[in-house]
Amino acid sequence: MNNSVPQKLSGTSLNISKENKEKLKQLFPSVFTETINDKGKIVANIDLEKLKAEIGTFSEYFENRKEHYGMDWPGKKEALKLIQTTSAATLKPNRDESVNFDTTENLYIEGDNLEVLKLLQKSYYGKVKMIYIDPPYNTGKEFIYPDNFTESLETYLEYAGLVDSAGKKFSTNTANEGRFHTKWLNMMYPRLYLARNLLKDDGIIFISIDDNEVANLRKICDEIFGEDNFLIMFAWRKTDNQANIGNVARVKEYILCYSKHNEFVKINKMKLTERAL
Repeated sequence: MNNSVPQKLSGTSLNISKENKEKLKQLFPSVFTETINDKGKIVANIDLEKLKAEIGTFSEYFENRKEHYGMDWPGKKEALKLIQTTSAATLKPNRDESVNFDTTENLYIEGDNLEVLKLLQKSYYGKVKMIYIDPPYNTGKEFIYPDNFTESLETYLEYAGLVDSAGKKFSTNTANEGRFHTKWLNMMYPRLYLARNLLKDDGIIFISIDDNEVANLRKICDEIFGEDNFLIMFAWRKTDNQANIGNVARVKEYILCYSKHNEFVKINKMKLTERAL
């Protein structure tokens, strides 16, 4: 008989900010200082000047740069804050709609994908071998919803039905709104960031996309996963009946592939099948 006490879990998702601070503390323990806050509790803070000194010559490099290469857009800071926000939601088993609930090795989760990604951090952080996602392509026809994760399941269902509590319809993300790409980037950034957390060191991610956002997706993936961890971009012609321009095929979609740590990934060679243009 097993008399061990079941592990007690907290009611919130993994605290990403706390995890990142712990990683930094392992690398640079001397940059952390303890202070007492207004409530009389001891709080560990990061001394940025000490961190610069620890990094050494790199700090001079960054200090001397007034401009730097990178990607920015309105709302990016809020998207980063959204990553740090914990979730208090709970996954609820649905036995009535399940098959072999007690013995199956498969799991299907229905819910807002960002909320679910946050909940998966505790149990699957650094444990997933492969991720495939098929996000909205931002064609102007899909619904790209606002991010507000103080919401309940009812709110999610309202989003899924494209109406709010007053019966007002949510609109699609159209190009004439002026924040066409911004909305898409703010939706994608935190989800890709949290997806990377789930990957094992030798894990990889595949992301489907088309011409509307392939350039922006490549840029934010370079930032989140690291440019060195880009593996390949598949150009996918879905059918043989698409019109061609001379000998150049019109590519329908792409699949971007990134690794978490390129040095741990081994790619098997594959022979390409020839097909007529």
